[in-house]
Amino acid sequence: MASNRSRRIAKEIADIHSDTHSQVTADPVGDDDDITHLRGSFRGPPGTPYEGGTYWIDVRIPNEYPFRPPIMKFETKVWHPNVSSQTGAICLDTLSTAWSPVLTIKSALLSLQSLLSTPEPKDPQDAEVANMLLRKPKEFERRAREWAVTYAGAPKRHIGEGSGGATDESLRLQEIKDKEDREQEDLAKYEGYNKDLIDRFCNMGFDVDRVVAAFKYVGIDRMNGEDYELEEAYMGDITARLLGEP
Repeated sequence: MASNRSRRIAKEIADIHSDTHSQVTADPVGDDDDITHLRGSFRGPPGTPYEGGTYWIDVRIPNEYPFRPPIMKFETKVWHPNVSSQTGAICLDTLSTAWSPVLTIKSALLSLQSLLSTPEPKDPQDAEVANMLLRKPKEFERRAREWAVTYAGAPKRHIGEGSGGATDESLRLQEIKDKEDREQEDLAKYEGYNKDLIDRFCNMGFDVDRVVAAFKYVGIDRMNGEDYELEEAYMGDITARLLGEP
């Protein structure tokens, strides 16, 4: 059985090497004699935030292959609802319940490439990313592109931009607008309280939403957004609320 498995894996790797059109790669990690631990790659799909990047995948072939799927995870950090932004773990049916022995390492890698084009935020691996895609799709697209540039080597340009795309000046203005929009979104989290006042508690390790909720619970005056020193009793009440004390 092991011999049959090895022959199949070797043939699959050879097929990947001979297929230059798909731009999928798969090669042994370290010792070429061990073909059960591979490093695969593919290009980010055109028309997506991942366009132009190269995504590397850790591939481990189980003893039961091809009757069990290869175990894959992203080595390249990627901002995508079906991939953990921390560990690279993947949520994809093809690599679990929908796996079939007729599938191959190449088809699994191509499925991952397709996954980048068709995210499924309602069946997420990373809830934070999925929530952003559902609630703030433009912010999701911007963050996904930033990660593609930073971690996958994608060029610093907007999606779909080519020789007939937007000018440098229009891109610069768009970036300024995006930055201003993000700043306004950030300020909105403070709900009228002075940012420095709230941030003094955030610096203790609490997030903005939780601090603002504590301020509202205790009844702290917004003072028209001005900064001021809280009375010691209020400081104690807010701290107790943040720490979960009654």
